[in-house]
Amino acid sequence: MSDLINLDDYERAARDRLAAGPLGYYASGADDEITLRENRSDWSRLRLRPRVLRGLSAVDPAARVLDTALDWPVMVAPMALQRMACEQGELATARAASRAGTSMILSTISNTAVEEVVAAAERDVWFQLYVYRDREASRELVQRVEAAGCKALVLTVDVPHLGRREADERNRFTMPEHLELPNVLDRGHEMHERRTRPASALAEYAASQLDPTLAWKDVEWLCSLTSLPVLLKGVLHPDDARLGVEHGAAGIVVSNHGGRQLDTCLTSAAALPAIVEAVDGRVPVLADGGLRRGTDVLKALALGADAVLLGRPVLWGLTVGGEEGALRVLELLKRELRTAMALCGCDSLDDVEAGLLSSDR
Repeated sequence: MSDLINLDDYERAARDRLAAGPLGYYASGADDEITLRENRSDWSRLRLRPRVLRGLSAVDPAARVLDTALDWPVMVAPMALQRMACEQGELATARAASRAGTSMILSTISNTAVEEVVAAAERDVWFQLYVYRDREASRELVQRVEAAGCKALVLTVDVPHLGRREADERNRFTMPEHLELPNVLDRGHEMHERRTRPASALAEYAASQLDPTLAWKDVEWLCSLTSLPVLLKGVLHPDDARLGVEHGAAGIVVSNHGGRQLDTCLTSAAALPAIVEAVDGRVPVLADGGLRRGTDVLKALALGADAVLLGRPVLWGLTVGGEEGALRVLELLKRELRTAMALCGCDSLDDVEAGLLSSDR
């Protein structure tokens, strides 16, 4: 792993190691993958305007989101089926995130029970929630997550229907037989069923299990079930951000689901400023999608994000080197962020402001 010196190196190495099914599931986006590509390119189009002669001392990127303290403003995004990347899966991610001074958000569609992940982590764990057609099962899951010790719920709101991911259809994607989904109904056994035609087991599972009728009243319902803060993930419109706050959301995650849902929709880089303005400091705003460099993280913070989420690169690290690989990915990005902060004249995140971004492209 010593020859892998940035996140792209890890992606290339992971692609060489993964079988077609897991690789297609991890890497692909919806339809023509335009949003998948633009998620990254939109960050690169933004230009930094650094400050100089600022008398820097020790650059400190420490952050806090709600009651979760972070050594730096990057959390691990919720990602399903991590044991396709390495045997330890989500346990390795939890340990790597803790060692890197940050927290992970555990996916509902995890290959590891929430109780085991919380026990493995030395930092806070948040839980990403899908609401099932069976509302009683959803209620029980929320209670289980809270009892396990998770510190926040992240409700994914952009999946009334799963986006079409053609790689999964071509690969007839199914979950490997030795894996289960211990946090969900029937432990996800229907995702083992082989398809005789191009189709995705995950798409069929989502269609049969997830509730497409989810509405604003259900955000209030969810908040009433728990004392945990509830954040909404998958918001791109400022009006939805305002409605989220009005209906009890404790935070907004600007996200297009890694380009996996609606192709040609806005990127987080494009959507973030209007959502920050709409929220107006009432709740924290996070963002994900296409962040691959420390400069990308700094740009997101300059646009008003309180923190960002890192997704696929952590999977590439897991694939290449398990826990140590995931840790290395996080540490590389942390080092890049420190460098970007120093070169922009920022001792701490309090120094990061909109003026660091040029309006010229």
